[in-house]
Amino acid sequence: MLHELNKAEIESVLNHRIYGHIGCHSNGLTYVVPICYAYESERIFGRTSEGLKLKILRENPNVCFQVENVDSMLKWQSVFCWGEFKELTSRDNQLQAIKVLQDRVLASVAINLEQSSYWPFDLSENKEQGVLFCIELKLMTGRDFFVDDPIK
Repeated sequence: MLHELNKAEIESVLNHRIYGHIGCHSNGLTYVVPICYAYESERIFGRTSEGLKLKILRENPNVCFQVENVDSMLKWQSVFCWGEFKELTSRDNQLQAIKVLQDRVLASVAINLEQSSYWPFDLSENKEQGVLFCIELKLMTGRDFFVDDPIK
């Protein structure tokens, strides 16, 4: 049965996933790209590097963010959010973003990843900082679908 998610259910999906998709658009080009993220207080936090996504987001900060939780074709949840991309440039904001990302992502991945050179969520001198950002969410919607007995 298809049903609309309420705000608490939407936030539960956002809080329990770490991979989502950013949709952005500028100059006639629409671009959708997966990201690792953390959700807190109606904001999506992430880190990226220079490239097409950042170029588009800087030109047009209005974005769509999508997350899904799919068990099967008969049991899934999908959340869509719209908001504004903001590059985090102050050290305090960057540290806040890193803390949110570390706390959320570490809860979901193997602990030894944090020690590897591929761990992107810190601001140490030995790592390329990249660009930390948040998406301030303005609108959220979601649905889920569940069929208890597909044979009926």
